[in-house]
Amino acid sequence: MKNYIVATRNGAGFTTGCIRTNWMKWNGVLHSPLTMVRLQMPDVFTKAKRSEVMSRIRSRGNKDTEVALAKLLRKHKIKEWRRHLEIRGRDAALRRPRTARRSVPTIKTGAHGVTRPTIRVRPDFVFRQLRLALFVDGCFWHGCPKHKTKPRNNRAFWRQKLFSNKKRDVLVTRALRRANWHVLRIWEHELARKNELRLMGRIQRALDFRK
Repeated sequence: MKNYIVATRNGAGFTTGCIRTNWMKWNGVLHSPLTMVRLQMPDVFTKAKRSEVMSRIRSRGNKDTEVALAKLLRKHKIKEWRRHLEIRGRDAALRRPRTARRSVPTIKTGAHGVTRPTIRVRPDFVFRQLRLALFVDGCFWHGCPKHKTKPRNNRAFWRQKLFSNKKRDVLVTRALRRANWHVLRIWEHELARKNELRLMGRIQRALDFRK
């Protein structure tokens, strides 16, 4: 599913995603795709203003994908996990990108005025006892090789935005592994029902390996 602006009798908005469904949720109401009209509507902001607005957005993760995975974990009786548990550590190799979302590296000052680089990461799911960090990456926002899309408008901004996201993912993964954490990343499309058994088997193998 590509990015587009949808206009209906109940409103309009911007939507992204990769999972195709027969019904789409829009403004709290379920509408059939046959009753929806896809129109290329002009942006109310200039390119510069839109770039500024989008750069100020700070998200705490995709709730739809995270909730879907949480349901699967409960269904298969996988326990001892927590969502968005903060992991702290030291890593001089990690720097803070301007568009950081799930990792917030900071610099703290010690008692004697000595600065030490530290990281603060909040994975989507954390198995603390096993030191396993699990991330659910949206296909659009993290550049899925199968379902990534390229917005037509403001291409330079989106190219830099998505590149920064992928670069941050690599840095966070490396930093956690250096801190003796095992990192497991799951694509949004892996949450589809046809991939359920394969996905759960992958997670269970990662858990068994850390025990």
